[in-house]
Amino acid sequence: MTEFSMVEDTLFVPLLGRIYASESFPHILTDQKALELKKRLPKTIKGQNTQTQYTLLAGAIRSANMDRYIGDFLNRNPEGIVVELGCGLETSFYRNDNGSSQWYEVDLPAVIAYRQHLLGLPERDSFIVSDAFSRDWMEQIRSAHPDAPILITASGLLYYFEQEKVIRLLRMLNHYGAVEFVFDTVNSSGMKRIGKYMKQVGHEETAMYFYVDDGEALARQVGATLLKEEPYYAHTDTKGLRFSTAFTMKASDRFRMVKMLHLRMNGASPK
Repeated sequence: MTEFSMVEDTLFVPLLGRIYASESFPHILTDQKALELKKRLPKTIKGQNTQTQYTLLAGAIRSANMDRYIGDFLNRNPEGIVVELGCGLETSFYRNDNGSSQWYEVDLPAVIAYRQHLLGLPERDSFIVSDAFSRDWMEQIRSAHPDAPILITASGLLYYFEQEKVIRLLRMLNHYGAVEFVFDTVNSSGMKRIGKYMKQVGHEETAMYFYVDDGEALARQVGATLLKEEPYYAHTDTKGLRFSTAFTMKASDRFRMVKMLHLRMNGASPK
């Protein structure tokens, strides 16, 4: 099996969640490509026997949330560009491709190599080996598509990096025209509790830093417009879930502990 760093090794966690949801709660998320990959995954994935229903579904719901934003973007921009920053083994291309959009998957070398091994090279879904915080990937995409609207998603990514580093990334994106950015995050209370989650998925040694208490304040700080800030589980149908799972989701939303943020970068005007 390919050797991954501590952060890279977490790429299996959301995939296991998508498989679980597809098999047990398809009304939350159905991911046929994830189901196809199930038999090809390593037999011993770290943390797969310590997860709870809540931790498994949290990853699947992140994908379901991203699907809503991607779908909205492609409805407004059928030939737009979708960039998955820190793509891991996300399979949203297979759930959301409209036949005319161009997709880019950006991640570190070991992840891209393993992703290509599992998924091949789909038409209109290109892989870019790059550090998410480098300008290189954005320069490459903007050079190929000078005027196209771009949606960048960062799914389960930003938590692992210092506040200052994320702020620099967001400010950098202001210089590339029509760009929207969607990501999941926690507030400061959620950050205090996230260590328990990481222990349950087998990654208690992985440090996490970035959180957002106030989306409007973040948007002002980076020179962007906040289009939406919503509770993470706001669109989740909890029918059939264990009481403890549904209760934890409702409590999370009540205190905005986990949420989705959608930014329009400076100068970008959606149709």
